[in-house]
Amino acid sequence: MKVGILTGGGDCPGLNAVIRAVARRVSEAGGECVGFLEGWRGLVRGMTKPLTLDEVEPWLGRGGTVLGSSRTNPYRDPDADLPRLRRNFADAGLDALIVVGGDDTLGVAARLVNDFDLPIVGVPKTIDNDLALVDFSFGFDTAVNVVVESVERLRTTAESHRRVMIVETMGRSTGWLACFAGIAVGADYVLVPEVPIDVPHLVSALKRRREAGRNHAIVLVAEGARRPDPDPGAPQPEDLDPPRPGGVGATVARAIERRLDVETRTVVLGHLQRGGAPTAHDRVLATRMGLAAAELVLQRRLGTVLTLRGGRIGDVPLDSQALAVRPLDLAFYQDAAAFFY
Repeated sequence: MKVGILTGGGDCPGLNAVIRAVARRVSEAGGECVGFLEGWRGLVRGMTKPLTLDEVEPWLGRGGTVLGSSRTNPYRDPDADLPRLRRNFADAGLDALIVVGGDDTLGVAARLVNDFDLPIVGVPKTIDNDLALVDFSFGFDTAVNVVVESVERLRTTAESHRRVMIVETMGRSTGWLACFAGIAVGADYVLVPEVPIDVPHLVSALKRRREAGRNHAIVLVAEGARRPDPDPGAPQPEDLDPPRPGGVGATVARAIERRLDVETRTVVLGHLQRGGAPTAHDRVLATRMGLAAAELVLQRRLGTVLTLRGGRIGDVPLDSQALAVRPLDLAFYQDAAAFFY
């Protein structure tokens, strides 16, 4: 049996552990693995890399993805890219393809299964933890720990200069990362996409904190946080300026400075949250997911995608319905809000 592997979308700690586990399990069963470089671009262009046991063995704790990644989507130019993709798939002599990615990468995989019955198994990954397929995705724990370490460093400078520090995290549509990191560091306020920004409440909480003698504060803001949708017929509030380059964190900082007359700085963590070696938790979870994906291939249970429920790995048909985005469970946000001063 010959199995292809590709990783698409944003890089994520644990990807290399998945690749290593797949290659180990397939090799033990007498098969071989080949990696496609740079996500779907590699399959469209026929860019491959052999995945021998000696090659993959050191990859367990390595960050990023050795195979590379891209945002290439062959359905953006289907007349040119889909025939090349299918031809390269056939020329590679693949019995199956394991696709590791988020909603966009797995969305392409689901369409290829539906349109051409390609033998694909999907492995979900996202540092945002926003796929309904899994309770927690590998990469998330690492990203939370990166945010926690960064905020703990920023807290000392905030305290020294009596500042409010706004820390902008990833999370375009969900607030899992900001919320979990906020609880872990004892943030003084957390803003997430699922809860519209309430500037008066935010400012009031920070004001009470200063009145109590706490002269610095940490506010975590998910990049997708926003104010309530305005009434088009009503005068627009001045609490938040329209978004500007630099992200929502800078916008929130300006609103706080205007209301409290307190020096407020913004730090955008950006791609730091994706980088570095995976935590032990993510190495274990990614390894388990890789082994489970390989087992599905060996059992010829194709056109499926892995799930994680209550710590148990399962699988469901790989289709668009399975790839729903999962918003933050607001019970977690209520736990974070219990510490808003």
